[in-house]
Amino acid sequence: MTDKEKKELEVCKKKQIEKSRGEPTKEGVMYIPDVDIAENEESITLYADLPGVQPGGVDIDVREGVLTLTAKVDAYPEKQQLVYQEYEVGGYQRRFTIGERINVEKINARMNNGELTLTLPKAENQKPRKIKIES
Repeated sequence: MTDKEKKELEVCKKKQIEKSRGEPTKEGVMYIPDVDIAENEESITLYADLPGVQPGGVDIDVREGVLTLTAKVDAYPEKQQLVYQEYEVGGYQRRFTIGERINVEKINARMNNGELTLTLPKAENQKPRKIKIES
């Protein structure tokens, strides 16, 4: 494997939601979570990285063709005094436009170790199908 083929581990800063995108509805810092999207014949799956978020701290909403993901991160325990900080605590928010391709009634969500998996099943009329040729 050549040096070009090797990927180096690189620290990336979280992307903060810009204030110019409109007034935030939540107090505090909000970040844009990193998301991977995969697709097969049956569904589209979103994998969102939400470090520090507990399953009860996630809100998923679908309105007027927009899927909104909002997640809350709990602050440090009250009994502890912060003496040094490299990681700013804040929530997450991301929006996705979904069309008629998705069966909104059957969207499924799972949370495991800070990774949210959202499965968006395709509507029946959007799935590939074989057409039989009659003779």
